[in-house]
Amino acid sequence: MKRLFDLKFTALFIFLTLHVFSAAAQSVGKIAGKVTDKKTGEALIGLTVKVQGSTKGTSTDVEGRYSISGLTAGKHTLVFSYIGYSSKSVSDIVVKASQVTNADIVMEESEGNSLNEVVINVSARRENIGALYAQQKNNVSISSGISADVIRRSPDRNTSEVLKRVSGASIQDGKFVVVRGLSDRYNSAQINGASLPSSEPDRKAFAFDLFPSNLVDRIVINKTASPDLPGDFAGGVVQIFTKDVPEQNFLEVSLGYGYNTESTGKDFVANKRGSAEWLGFYSKDRKLPSDFPKSLSDLNSNTSELVNASKKLPNAFAEKVTTALPTQNYQLSWGVRKDLKNEAVFGSIVSLTYRNAQNLLEYQRNDWDNETRTNPLRENIDSQNRYNVTWGGLANFSYKKGTSKYSWKNSYNRVLDELYYNRQGQHFVNLVNTQSRNSDPVERSLYNTQIEGEHQLNTNNLKLNWNLNFADISRDQSDLRSIAYQKNFSQPDGEYSLDPRSTRRFFSSLSEQNYGANVNLSLPFEFKHSKSTFKTGLSALYKDRDFQARSFQYEELGNANATLPYDQIFDPSNIGMNGYILDETTNPQDVYAAQSILGAGYLMVDSKWEKIRAVFGSRFEYYGQRLDAVGPNLRPADGDQDYFDILPSANLSYAITDKSNFRISGSRTVSRPEFREIAPFQFYDYQLSAFTQGTSSLKRSSNWNADIRYEFYPSDGEAFTVSGFYKFFKNPIELFANSQSNADSRLFEFINSTHAKTFGVELDFRKKMNFLADADFLENLTLFANATLIKSEVKDQYSSWREKRRPLQGQSPYLVNGGLQYSSPNAGLSVTALYNRIGERLSIVGYQGYPDWFENARDLVDFQVSQKLWGEKAELKLNISDIFNQKVRVYQNLDDKNSYDDSLDRNIYNYRPGSNYSLSFNYRF
Repeated sequence: MKRLFDLKFTALFIFLTLHVFSAAAQSVGKIAGKVTDKKTGEALIGLTVKVQGSTKGTSTDVEGRYSISGLTAGKHTLVFSYIGYSSKSVSDIVVKASQVTNADIVMEESEGNSLNEVVINVSARRENIGALYAQQKNNVSISSGISADVIRRSPDRNTSEVLKRVSGASIQDGKFVVVRGLSDRYNSAQINGASLPSSEPDRKAFAFDLFPSNLVDRIVINKTASPDLPGDFAGGVVQIFTKDVPEQNFLEVSLGYGYNTESTGKDFVANKRGSAEWLGFYSKDRKLPSDFPKSLSDLNSNTSELVNASKKLPNAFAEKVTTALPTQNYQLSWGVRKDLKNEAVFGSIVSLTYRNAQNLLEYQRNDWDNETRTNPLRENIDSQNRYNVTWGGLANFSYKKGTSKYSWKNSYNRVLDELYYNRQGQHFVNLVNTQSRNSDPVERSLYNTQIEGEHQLNTNNLKLNWNLNFADISRDQSDLRSIAYQKNFSQPDGEYSLDPRSTRRFFSSLSEQNYGANVNLSLPFEFKHSKSTFKTGLSALYKDRDFQARSFQYEELGNANATLPYDQIFDPSNIGMNGYILDETTNPQDVYAAQSILGAGYLMVDSKWEKIRAVFGSRFEYYGQRLDAVGPNLRPADGDQDYFDILPSANLSYAITDKSNFRISGSRTVSRPEFREIAPFQFYDYQLSAFTQGTSSLKRSSNWNADIRYEFYPSDGEAFTVSGFYKFFKNPIELFANSQSNADSRLFEFINSTHAKTFGVELDFRKKMNFLADADFLENLTLFANATLIKSEVKDQYSSWREKRRPLQGQSPYLVNGGLQYSSPNAGLSVTALYNRIGERLSIVGYQGYPDWFENARDLVDFQVSQKLWGEKAELKLNISDIFNQKVRVYQNLDDKNSYDDSLDRNIYNYRPGSNYSLSFNYRF
């Protein structure tokens, strides 16, 4: 299939979707919601809900949720009652035909027996405001989050877009989260309470663009620790909770197409692509043949066998020129709810997503040898062609009955990235002009499955939840191929000849399995007039990784013709004694195996008085790491480590008013190295023109954190918070440039610095503009912004030459997010303008004579408009992102300014990603 999803396929997709599921319009609707305690924010289980003036009613389940169907269209009143709580009557709940009306309720405890008969009367709108306050104010730790209701009213399509709206969070490369300016390695992620494995085997990061936003129930970013959270973080723990039991049956289909100003419609160059690569699967031609020798070094004494082996790799260097197609997005989501006998419920949500993108970049790359040199050692211009296929599925199944819930949740994602580029350059030391072509493909997959249960064990609200999870991760690079030519400056009219040292073929395979389990138990109790909860739990996570790679170079023999074109020089007729053969350059370091085991337990007390809430306790984590690899000295790498960490934490909040809190927090956490950071394997990155190598003796970082915060929630959807924080890192992990390397063989490696500290201030507000005047337009107009200012300093054993301390590698000095959103529920129109800027951050630590690499700041401006159609069943969205299309630039900073100066600083690489215009349409049945 040469062209993915042409118009015929799109039409077929829509036609089949329309016939898979259909629902007749009815004159009845449903009310559903969640009931929580006002003071604690905890779900109330077994609470009675009745429809006033009818016999309809139900009780809340183990999650505090209720659902009443078969209600006629119009206004209804619900009465909520629970032992020990004042009853509440909520009026003016509007039910629409064939729709679900959400009504989340907050209940207040009775102060005495006489109050048990008191009924509090409120309107539905006022109660929704109270529910929002309870959710925002009752988080255990200092956190920021976003609920399904806010997500539903935004035009965001995936989780990474949603995260950009959360205070103190920014998104890097369109998918990786940055919390409080700290890079991805200082953050952790969870899905439905289980640790989320990294989607990037070479870094501690998760690509949040893999999850569709319409399947997310809520997202919470915990910025301070509590004993029931994992201890491996310093920036934040991102918790994603996906939907599992829908309020009603639905089928939703979404189609989207995008135009990139730098790419779409232009010539797109690559090697021949396999027939299944549009689905994210390599062609078999890219893999090493099954009969290929296990080691070419064993054939050195038998030239004929070596020639035969060399011919087994096809000549795949020919280019094919096509046209860069528009970016394409497709999504199909299907939800089923079945109400069973005895108020039992079965629910399922299944979703499939697909994305295909083709982008072109003009990429300028330089390198230098010392601080005083005014001209680069090397200068390259790349015409890069990036092909990306991402698809995945999510399937969640849940059964709820009474005080128990069981779920089986699954997700699968597959990504194929291929970077092909044509590089033209000059090497000013060797005095040669250079040409090279490179095809760098990466195939990745991630499967995650978990079985979980949630139970209330008795009438004393003893609660138990448990989770068993498994993840399988793979990453393959099949036939990373490069071919290079050069000619001398002294012969400008001469022919280019092959440079065998820079002509390579590389194959690697990575496989990792994660096995996890956790169990948590919470028991409410009374202590000195305080309503308290004791919570304890255990968790375990075992990881097992295997990696192997093979690399080859072409060796010139006899009278080989080195001036043949790139698409002919390795034809089978030129493989032999008077041509070229493969020479294996695989090193002993190109294979490693690693395992780790994490065992954790915690004790935690959550005590609540009238205005004070104190959450304190400790987490205990044992971490064991094993590495089976060979170091650069050909001796076994010493990567085995064991740690037992006691991680105390305390969070104290004081309710100044019903709408405001004051919080203070202190904790100890850790940041552990990833397998890639300890493996001595050296990988050559053609884009950076540098090797990256792990360090087997790398230690985990020990972090101390302190936070203070004031938060104020004046009305529905409005917030004002100001926070201060301080962090101290012992043995932080950073990426350094090796001082023994040079521009021809630049080497980056992971090293522990001595210590580092960061401190900062965070400000966030969201305000409706109706304070200017009493007008419907201003009621629907919201201004929001958050800004974080951060100062960081590092001490390391290599910086005695520095005049002043440098910032922490990966730490941004500031983040700014802002926007203006108009959302009219009656008109179904939403218009949003967004602004984002991440300050200059240290990318790679340099050495004396070779200055640090910095990533320059960029102004990102996005515009989104969405319109509901056909009674809110359909939605049309227009998105314009990165309007200014400013350059992405990494540079060496030669002055004290915190921005790039073209007359003083030195460019390492830069490119323009292009502005994106996309149009999408989704329909919900």
